[in-house]
Amino acid sequence: MKVFTEQLNDSMNRTELSQDQVFELLKNMRRRYAVHYLRRENRAVDFSDVTDHVAAWEYNTSPTDLLSKQRKRVYISLYQTHIPALADAGIIDYNPETGKIRPTNRIRVFDDYLNVFTKPTLPWDRYYLGLALGSGLLFVSIWIRFYPVAMLSWYVVILGVMAAYGMVAAIHYWYTQSTIPETPPELHATDG
Repeated sequence: MKVFTEQLNDSMNRTELSQDQVFELLKNMRRRYAVHYLRRENRAVDFSDVTDHVAAWEYNTSPTDLLSKQRKRVYISLYQTHIPALADAGIIDYNPETGKIRPTNRIRVFDDYLNVFTKPTLPWDRYYLGLALGSGLLFVSIWIRFYPVAMLSWYVVILGVMAAYGMVAAIHYWYTQSTIPETPPELHATDG
């Protein structure tokens, strides 16, 4: 029975989350705060770091100024409910023995729902399209022996195009990570 349950969880983790599942996962503020922290860090972190940041945001203080009672209250609910729910959905990998939590790529499903990015997003699709069109034009120019492009070797052109795509992808990744604010956007929401 245990093997069947593990296989069922594994298959659930590989499928896309429905909108209802996303809303169910995001209905609790502590879970949203945990998702925000993990999305912002985008690396393996200690359970205690998640607890400290979620509690600090909840109690509107800094992690160093938290009272042990506040930290404990948040720790218990994260440990018993929220972190296991995120792990069961495949949003994070959680090792209870080491206390390490690592977000998976599936955590990005929440970006649109949580308004993660506060800076205006750049039109990356146009950058990639321009790079593809420019690469195609460069290849055609070499093929028809258009001077002065025909002086370049295929090897140099292919390496240059690959380097250009790599640089744009790296800049895109850096920009995306740098647009995630330090605190959850809902802490900055105003009613007016």
